[in-house]
Amino acid sequence: MLQHSAINSDQFFSKKVRQVQPRHINVCPANMPVYQCAQVMKREKLSCLFIGPDSQNLQGYVTDITLRDNIVANNLSLETPIGEVMDPNIIFIDQEAYLYEALLMMFQTKTRYLLVKDGQNYIGYISRTKILTEQSQGPFIFIQSVKQAINKEELRQKWGNVPIVVDQLISRGVKAEIVNQVISTVADTITLRVIENALREKGPAPAKFVFFVLGSEGREEQTLKTDQDNAIIYEDKANEHRELVRAYFLDFASHVSEQLDFIGFSFCKGGLMAKNPKWTHSLSHWKRNYESWFQESTQETVMKYSTFFDCRAIFGDFSLLEELKGYMDIQLQNPLERFFNNMGLNALQYEPPLTFFKNIRTFEIEGEKVFNIKKAMTPIVDLVRLFSLKNRIFETNTGKRIQKLTEKKVFTPKESQELAHAYYYLMALRLEKQALMMMEKQKPAVNYVSIEELTKVEMVTLVEIFKVIKQFQLKVKINFTRSLI
Repeated sequence: MLQHSAINSDQFFSKKVRQVQPRHINVCPANMPVYQCAQVMKREKLSCLFIGPDSQNLQGYVTDITLRDNIVANNLSLETPIGEVMDPNIIFIDQEAYLYEALLMMFQTKTRYLLVKDGQNYIGYISRTKILTEQSQGPFIFIQSVKQAINKEELRQKWGNVPIVVDQLISRGVKAEIVNQVISTVADTITLRVIENALREKGPAPAKFVFFVLGSEGREEQTLKTDQDNAIIYEDKANEHRELVRAYFLDFASHVSEQLDFIGFSFCKGGLMAKNPKWTHSLSHWKRNYESWFQESTQETVMKYSTFFDCRAIFGDFSLLEELKGYMDIQLQNPLERFFNNMGLNALQYEPPLTFFKNIRTFEIEGEKVFNIKKAMTPIVDLVRLFSLKNRIFETNTGKRIQKLTEKKVFTPKESQELAHAYYYLMALRLEKQALMMMEKQKPAVNYVSIEELTKVEMVTLVEIFKVIKQFQLKVKINFTRSLI
């Protein structure tokens, strides 16, 4: 059981990658025999060796685990060229990135090593072990323990401990966007384990596929009240195999979804899950979906389009989703006028809970005056997504979208700052209230905030934030609906 202890390394979240002194890149050519590479690793005391003509033109890498799994386990000759058994997935990060970002990237990509870049040049690499030694306690040690969980019972216990981690981070003043990423990484790690277990149980997939997530998880903005939003794309197969392939993936998706529900990720009430036959399709079928939504461009179909714009691959062949996004990019270059008009109307569906006299509008639940903080935040997510679609920005995270929109001068630096501060203030408040609800009251997390629990400063801040949201909604009206009413 994770103890409710303080996080010892407060400075961890402000430390840069360059501050951990990346290790020298050792390189061997792709035609070098395996046994010679192993001799280099032994002599230099390396657990990771990069493959390529030189340190700036890398083709892949091998680790001690690579040698075990790809050589020894397959009884291959030690004369085998190392290029035939290397891992070709080169993953890198800029030296100015934060250390926590590097660690999250490692967990998300399932790698133990990251190359470090200074501009366009590789300057070294860092290991997961080295980063973890930077803090002896905290969320990343917890994520590591989640990775080691095997069955659904263990994974359920791990997910049940997440509120403690969130409470620790919030109480230490860690930014809400970091907390979101930690929660999303834990959720991804659990989902990956469930998928891996399902593949072992069901047997290998009959076609290449990608399992991707949508909504708050797709944006890496998960909170403690979360349900399943996911879908599957699989490669097109010949007609005689089509039904067999589809049957496999629907059965597989149903198994994954049921396991996730047991762990604590409840079924989506709207059925937006891969187990729903509507959301598991071949790549060509997905393209037809996007084409019909785009051409019809009603408020309902553009809502589906925007929902699937917030998508992020977490398992399988990521190129399938990238090809679909490329298809979207072509569509967005020549949109119908009603497409963005209806998208703008959808972005105006939720208004900030402000009364005419600039007080917070509430309703009662069990005798308490509350407001729905999720709905209060939704206008920001919607309007930022809308401007991102208009400018063909394929970032999924709201904060990163705001940054890109500022770079493109769609938002001024002041507008960007106001919008980001508003969004992440609401997110921090939402996470704090959810964690306390689960830990102190032993109740499921909700999206309702009691007015009586807010301080005067929080009340004033919320009113100002809701005013900012209203101003941005006016910008949406002018730019997309050509209306001021």
